[in-house]
Amino acid sequence: MSNTLRWTEERLAAHQARQPKKAEPGRAAAQKVDPLARFHALGRLPKDQKNKTERAYAALLDEEKRQGLVIDWKFHPMRVRLADNTFYEVDFVVLHADMSLAIHETKGGFVTAHGQMKIKLCAEVLPYFRMVKATKLPAKQGGGFKREEF
Repeated sequence: MSNTLRWTEERLAAHQARQPKKAEPGRAAAQKVDPLARFHALGRLPKDQKNKTERAYAALLDEEKRQGLVIDWKFHPMRVRLADNTFYEVDFVVLHADMSLAIHETKGGFVTAHGQMKIKLCAEVLPYFRMVKATKLPAKQGGGFKREEF
């Protein structure tokens, strides 16, 4: 009895299609894998388009506007230069009823150290704005947003 496999061309092609691709000669075999990649956004939205968290926060700001707590708010009104080739895109600028201006940054629950650092740097660069980080709470915790001021 022979130990060789006898596959048809179709079965061999199907088997090879299921196998992971090997690195081409002359290219790096494996690239580094970011352990936090699952927390990164899958793609950029077009400019001035809100993601799901930002839409929910805009609805909250609209409700606060109806209640008289907020006079007005703007979405993505400006970019702040933090350093050379380093910018911070402001999510919301909010004019409160006491005529104070605040920058509100929305986060979906997990904030990387890099994202947290940019928020703190923006608070240092623009000290005349209040800086508020609004983190979306999961439904298990009652939903809504938890606000933290810098």
